[in-house]
Amino acid sequence: MTRLSVNINKIATLRNARGGNTPNVCEAAINCERFGAEGITVHPRPDERHIRYQDVRDLKPLVTTEFNIEGYPNREFINLVLEVIPDQVTLVPDPPEALTSNAGWDTVENKDFLINIIKEFHDAGIRTSIFVDTNLTNIEGAIATGTDRIELYTEPYATNYPKDKEAAISAFVSAAKRAGELGLAINAGHDLSLENLNYFYQNITNLAEVSIGHALISDALYFGLENTIQMYRRCLK
Repeated sequence: MTRLSVNINKIATLRNARGGNTPNVCEAAINCERFGAEGITVHPRPDERHIRYQDVRDLKPLVTTEFNIEGYPNREFINLVLEVIPDQVTLVPDPPEALTSNAGWDTVENKDFLINIIKEFHDAGIRTSIFVDTNLTNIEGAIATGTDRIELYTEPYATNYPKDKEAAISAFVSAAKRAGELGLAINAGHDLSLENLNYFYQNITNLAEVSIGHALISDALYFGLENTIQMYRRCLK
C-alpha cells in the first residue's frame, strides 16, 4: 500500500500573503487527515516564506498520521527536527534561496556529510529519507549513508509524461528496481498530479509513499479539499 502524504506548504503561502492566520495551517492539516491523507509533509525554509518553524512545532501534537519534515540540513533545520521528533525527515540538497527543490543528492560526493546527519536523526529514533535522482550511482551511494529510504525526484517524469509516458517512466523503473535490490524503501514527490500519478504508481511497484503539495492544493481550489484527497488516493489503487 502506498501512503499519500499531503504537503501543506501552499496553505501557508496563501496565509503569509495576507498576514494573520487565514487559512489556518493547523486546521488544514487536521482536515487533510480527516479527509483521508495518511501523512502530513512540511518544508520549512530559513526565510519562512511558507511554513514557519513555529508551524512545525504547532503541528507536531496535532498530526495523528505520519509527520514528515523535509528540508536542507543546515544546523537550524537539524535542531528543529531534533526538537520536534517527526516520524520521518526527508533531506533535500536545495540551497536556501531555491524556489523549490530541483535536484537530488550526489550521494558519493556528500557521503560523509550525510552519514553524520543521518546518524543524528537515527540516534533520536527518526526515520530518514534522502532526495535522489535516477542516477544509479547515487542510489547505490545512498546505502553507504545509512538512510532508510530514498525519495525519487519526479519532476523529469512529470515534464516528459505528456510527450511519452513510457520513456518518462523508464529511468524511474530502473532506479526503483535497483533500490529494491539494495533494500531501500522508496518515496516519491515533486510535480506528481492527477494526470500522472496512477501511471507512476502502476510502474513503481515498491512505492511506499508519495508526498504531494502544489498540484493537490491547486486541484482543491476546483474540486474541494476532501474530494481532491480522495481523487489522489484513488490514483494509488
